[in-house]
Amino acid sequence: MAKLQQHEMEELRERLETEKVDLEDELSSHGRILNDAGDWEGSSAGFEGQESDPNDVADQIEELVTNVPLVAELEERHIDVAEAIEKIDEGVYGLCEECSEPIPYARLKANPAARTCIEHADDEEEVV
Repeated sequence: MAKLQQHEMEELRERLETEKVDLEDELSSHGRILNDAGDWEGSSAGFEGQESDPNDVADQIEELVTNVPLVAELEERHIDVAEAIEKIDEGVYGLCEECSEPIPYARLKANPAARTCIEHADDEEEVV
């Protein structure tokens, strides 16, 4: 299988960088960063320091229940994207984490943060 060409690598890096910024925007609209390690948690628009109407509190709880799993999913994708960018910097991008064979360009184009070749993709990962 062929190694990625320079223009393919540049295209994929640009897509990863754009996705990372988009994920960070979405994360900040549904959660807040917890620490310097970049961990996030879901949050809702708070009513800190105010006496709240019971309906407002119920809405806040509903928003929190929605945001917590959403932020967890977004954070997981953010980690995958950030690690893919690191791999580009280290010169090991596009290699399957299981067999070290090159991941096909078509798969990386569909999912630039793919960690494995199609053969080693787990059942939960979308195979392209």
